[in-house]
Amino acid sequence: MNTTDPVGRIEALTYGRSLLNRVLLGFGNGDPRLTHITELPARAAQHTDWPTWSSPKVVEALQATGVDTPWTHQIHTAELAFSGKNVVVSTGTASGKSVGYQLPVLTTLHADPRATALYLSPTKALGADQLRAATELTAGELRDIHPAPYDGDTPAEIRQWVRANGRWVFTNPDMLHLGILRSHQRWARLLRNLKYVVIDECHTYRGVFGSHVALVLRRLRRLAARYGADPTFILCSATAGDPAASAARLIGAPCTAVTEDGSPQGPRTVGLWEPPLIEGLTGENGAAVRRSAGAEAARVMAELVSEGASTLTFVRSRRAAELVAMDTRQLLAEVDPQLPGRVAAYRAGYLAEDRRALETALSEGSLLGVATTNALELGVDIAGLDAVVVTGYPGTVASFWQQAGRAGRRTQGSLVLLIARDDPLDTYLVHHPEALLGKPIEATITDPHNPYVLGPHLLCAALEQPLTDAEVREFEAWELLSDLAQQGAIRRRSGAARDGSARWFVTADAHPHDGVDVRGGIGAKVAIVDCESGRLLGTTDAGRAPATLHQGAVHLHQGDSYVVDELDLEEGVALVHAETPSWTTSARAVTTVEVEKIDEQRIHGAVTIALARVLVTRQVVGYLRRLPSGEVLDMVPLELPPQPLPTRAVLYSVTPELLDRAGIDERRVPGALHAAEHAAIGMMPLVATCDRWDIGGVSTALHPDTGLPTVFVYDGHPGGAGFAERGFARLRHWLAATLEAIQSCGCSTGCPSCVQSPKCGNGNNPLDKAGAARLLGAVLAELPNDVGGGSEP
Repeated sequence: MNTTDPVGRIEALTYGRSLLNRVLLGFGNGDPRLTHITELPARAAQHTDWPTWSSPKVVEALQATGVDTPWTHQIHTAELAFSGKNVVVSTGTASGKSVGYQLPVLTTLHADPRATALYLSPTKALGADQLRAATELTAGELRDIHPAPYDGDTPAEIRQWVRANGRWVFTNPDMLHLGILRSHQRWARLLRNLKYVVIDECHTYRGVFGSHVALVLRRLRRLAARYGADPTFILCSATAGDPAASAARLIGAPCTAVTEDGSPQGPRTVGLWEPPLIEGLTGENGAAVRRSAGAEAARVMAELVSEGASTLTFVRSRRAAELVAMDTRQLLAEVDPQLPGRVAAYRAGYLAEDRRALETALSEGSLLGVATTNALELGVDIAGLDAVVVTGYPGTVASFWQQAGRAGRRTQGSLVLLIARDDPLDTYLVHHPEALLGKPIEATITDPHNPYVLGPHLLCAALEQPLTDAEVREFEAWELLSDLAQQGAIRRRSGAARDGSARWFVTADAHPHDGVDVRGGIGAKVAIVDCESGRLLGTTDAGRAPATLHQGAVHLHQGDSYVVDELDLEEGVALVHAETPSWTTSARAVTTVEVEKIDEQRIHGAVTIALARVLVTRQVVGYLRRLPSGEVLDMVPLELPPQPLPTRAVLYSVTPELLDRAGIDERRVPGALHAAEHAAIGMMPLVATCDRWDIGGVSTALHPDTGLPTVFVYDGHPGGAGFAERGFARLRHWLAATLEAIQSCGCSTGCPSCVQSPKCGNGNNPLDKAGAARLLGAVLAELPNDVGGGSEP
């Protein structure tokens, strides 16, 4: 339902709507921030019986944890897995998917004292939560199963015990790659008896991260086969489009989907919220400044916490988690001096014991409000949350519903509130709710054949066990390995096997595993070191360090503020000192694009569209200092080395005649192209499972490789991540939404909600909002309706 009276009465207030009304009253009646309200109804449970094959002791253990009678999707999943079929269960958040794998895994491990299983999670929080659940289940007569952790927080002596005794090992893709597959001889016991591999929250494995994980899982299946095992894969995802196909691409084997949800769900109130423009305040190049989503979220969370509502506020960065938590505590201190202590930040980078303490405090209710990155988006069983505040569209519909599902996990009513950032896509969605609330979940994008991903994994696989010619052909990698052989990284030896066939071996003293970042980082790691104490604060990858850890950058760590003194990329270290300036920093860079190969091209009158392999060269040239209000203090120049990035791009070129017909004279061309590029980058997540920070763009009035005015949008990962392909396949739908976002924005000359970019290397200059609208209108007029109109590739 839409509403112009957000505090108006309805006959039967749900608990979520009641909370929303209280928040709105705190902001003032008639506040224009709320753009849309939807009431999602409750859903009744569908129960079934325990299967006859299940172990009575396992059933007793599950019942002791509160699972009296299972739901239909839990048993459907368990039946398929127990029969040896790979299965993916894709049902709602808090639908008890874990029972679907716990039942067959525990039954099998209890019946066969040698059998083993693996559990993989994308985050430490989720893995720790599921390990706690498994430990509770096996505390009695199932204690011989020994669920055990194996991750970066596991002490060395515990790791040794796990290798020798662990039967259900809880780990993550990173440790599977570095700790288990690399040293598979030490894990022979586990691999030889491996019956099940559980992959939790599988929809998170997308883009470059997903492509890496897909290859890690293929290497796991390969080594398991070497030891005589053929494990069954059980995958879980609360939100996934076409889950069977996505899961099959991930594990490299057929998979059956279970999608009918038998769990109950309480009613939810979903609201869309747009912060107002701040009168009398201007930002970069005089643009209007909107109240920040973070400041708005802190005020909303303070209102909810003061009402006693347990609240999770999702933000887009570690820094934002710290800031929102601090601002919320300051607001609550004015209400009740006891309340600030019940609000905290949660993000990656904390020590293990700090993370565990926060998770426990939130679950037990001693914490009422937590500002978090997506580290708490997945699976962690936090009971009884009353509200979720999503600060900025998280990039995909899947992530939005995953975060929203943290609320109302015990069938009570709940509130979900999306607060728009100053961003073209956020602005578009809060005014076009059907594009979010009525849109199907995206299918995940993975590309295991990306040579920048596949090559290093093939070297790892060859070190684990020499590759056969048949395996190389199966990966379609003969040319790739031949190139690596010329570089001296691998060699092919004829007659190396017992049957006389050839094998591919990595060269002596090679350590390919160390060169693979499963998370898709760019380049080596850069350590962040407090130069006053010598303490290691954290790490980032070298590809992102120039933009985030340049000299003068403000860096937040666990609520403390630091300023970067020096960035040494050769030594891989950023030296910082403790300081709390009154401003924040954001880097500015200059980017050029060289077209290396056109993969696909179409000409439509005065417009040429293409998908291409490109070489992007980016150089950070300075940074802006901004006050919390958004006001820009100054631009500080920097001298940092250029960074090359071979990747893929979607592009369109236009003729001068089209520009002339559109009323864009020569003076306006750069600004029109630049504004259209910025807006298109902001809208790309509408058609691809990406974040605007995963992609980049360049526009030029005369590109040397096309000879025409051209706009590029490229993937920000070596070799590409599949985002440019999706943009090319849905180009018309993408550009039409971009045009609508520009036209519907209330500013006069351009702002961050339409054509300004927070990472523009040219300081958002020149920008011509009206020219961009004319350009996109002219381009769409040339494109046939069947060009990327909306079908998925």
